[in-house]
Amino acid sequence: MIDLRSDTVTRPTPAMREIMARAEVGDDVFGEDPSVRALEEEVAALLGKEAALFVTSGTMSNQLAIALQTRPGDEVIVGEGAHVVFYESGAGAALSGVQFTIAGAGGLFVAEEMEERIQAGPYWSPRTSLVCVENTHNRAGGRVFPQRAAERVAERARSRGLAVHLDGARIWNAAAATGLSPVHLASPFDTVSVCFSKGLGAPVGSALCAPREMVERARRLRKMWGGGMRQSGILAAGALHALRNHRERLGDDHAAATAFAERAARIDGARVDLARVETNIVNVDLDAPLTGEAVAIAAKGMGLLVNASGPRRIRVVTHLDAPRTDVERAADLLAQAVASVKAG
Repeated sequence: MIDLRSDTVTRPTPAMREIMARAEVGDDVFGEDPSVRALEEEVAALLGKEAALFVTSGTMSNQLAIALQTRPGDEVIVGEGAHVVFYESGAGAALSGVQFTIAGAGGLFVAEEMEERIQAGPYWSPRTSLVCVENTHNRAGGRVFPQRAAERVAERARSRGLAVHLDGARIWNAAAATGLSPVHLASPFDTVSVCFSKGLGAPVGSALCAPREMVERARRLRKMWGGGMRQSGILAAGALHALRNHRERLGDDHAAATAFAERAARIDGARVDLARVETNIVNVDLDAPLTGEAVAIAAKGMGLLVNASGPRRIRVVTHLDAPRTDVERAADLLAQAVASVKAG
């Protein structure tokens, strides 16, 4: 079975398993796990922030950032299709009491579009307090948020008294695609969430990178939300191995995604915007009456797992467990699945 549903389906490599088995551990709730501390120090330095906190997931990392920089009733500006809105189980409303407003279209936005969404009315209007940028943008097909646009958004937001958060779950892919360093990509933002279990292939974990005082407040919230993991150095060791060893190969995933997209674009009844395939995610749009669900079911029967990410859309994500040959074969299997659904 070729699994291209997400880059979260990867399994630890033998080298990673060995590192995890030998990890030095302690009680992280007491601040005594040396492997966790090593990961937090390294990722904070890599992102150019004072400190970092190892957490279970990107959802927890993003939600900690929101909780620390808003008050109940506040409004948060996001791009269309933002992960913090569509893939985090309504946590912003449930945990922080915030609501969201959308700037721009297609996931990306510019400073002027952000400013249009700022609530600056009388006291009965919601208070805008935070802007969230997603890079790369998941729902938009792994698109890179242009760095100059991100810088201008952050500059304009701060001039209006707003905080700025980066959902950088796939910042490593953005760095590989642009040649910009993670510290450069993260520099405009007050807080940054990064993930180890997507493109980097660790089994678990994300980190919130922020000023030290904010990280200490996040540590308390993490405990309150049930995220104190005790001897979590076993997990941190896998994340640290991924951070040190799997970033350089991300270009291979991008090349495989491009190869898949070029083949998929030739499928009768399917369309791919090749100009928008920038990293490791490919959105395949289907002509009516084809549906994403029907094609995904047919593909599974042929040995290919893909996600229906919309009524007429299939999402494909390349990763380190999917060799280039498998990815190219996946395009052929998708073509067969589309043909079978069309044939009825």
